[in-house]
Amino acid sequence: MHQHDESSFRLDSLAIHAGQAPDPVSGAVMPPIVLSSTFAQRAPGEPIGDFEYARTDNPTRRTMERCIAALEGAEHGVAFASGSAAMGAVFQALLRPGDHVVSGDDVYGGTYRLLDKVMGPFGIETSWVDTTDPEAVRAALRPETKLVWLETPTNPLLKVSDIAAIAAIAHEHGARLAVDNTFATPVLQRPLSLGADLVLHSSTKYLGGHSDVVGGIVLSSDEEVVERLRFHQNAYGAVPSPFDAFLVLRGVKTLAVRVERHADNALSLARWLSEQPGVERVHYPGLPGHPQHGLAQRQMGGRFGGMISLVLKGG
Repeated sequence: MHQHDESSFRLDSLAIHAGQAPDPVSGAVMPPIVLSSTFAQRAPGEPIGDFEYARTDNPTRRTMERCIAALEGAEHGVAFASGSAAMGAVFQALLRPGDHVVSGDDVYGGTYRLLDKVMGPFGIETSWVDTTDPEAVRAALRPETKLVWLETPTNPLLKVSDIAAIAAIAHEHGARLAVDNTFATPVLQRPLSLGADLVLHSSTKYLGGHSDVVGGIVLSSDEEVVERLRFHQNAYGAVPSPFDAFLVLRGVKTLAVRVERHADNALSLARWLSEQPGVERVHYPGLPGHPQHGLAQRQMGGRFGGMISLVLKGG
């Protein structure tokens, strides 16, 4: 069958086709769910194909990794059993005792828990800063800073940070920038194109899209980073099952239309909430009163995501 040049595809088409050639055995256009834990070898250490053991690699997982990588404009995807497992692998792969991390001060609670409670006792210190101000990031950098960790928009206050500006600051210092892109998804922003070195998703959320799968994935074109992540993926074995990989692949086929509808609905709801007498303040980047509204317009392509938070009057 003729294969189209994926480089010319828009994101909607990549979600359907990237990494997903028809099965050479059956001709199935949907990638099969390969449940085998082991794969045949001609002789010890001589596998028949690319696969030896399913913890190390699996055909369905590899297909999913390639598809999500294409959506983010990355060369590689490395999948894990949850977003937290993916995050932990990044920290363990890239950081050593004595290293320092600069992280946003409004991040997912599991991020704080991993950096403070898990990595902290191993001698890795984190500074928590307001990343909406790139100069605050610059001021927090130390000689031992190896990683800048960024969420934009943040969880839960929907603060927006300038990815390109912070990437330039991190690289000038010799540090890497990792961006948790779970809330925006590649439909709204692609951090690697703005200078980030790694992108992380909890694929449990928008990528899966149907509240029936838990997973995480890291995307990067930095070969050294990917090599380290693959080592940790295999060594720790916190990998998604083939069926989980299939569910994420199935979910992303409707990612673009779902995120666009989420964003349109959220903007309508945020406007309505901001007019209610019992609401003190609405946090949503799509509202003109949001402090980073202009940045969000430029960086997120005119839509602002499906997440809203608010403060009620009276506490």
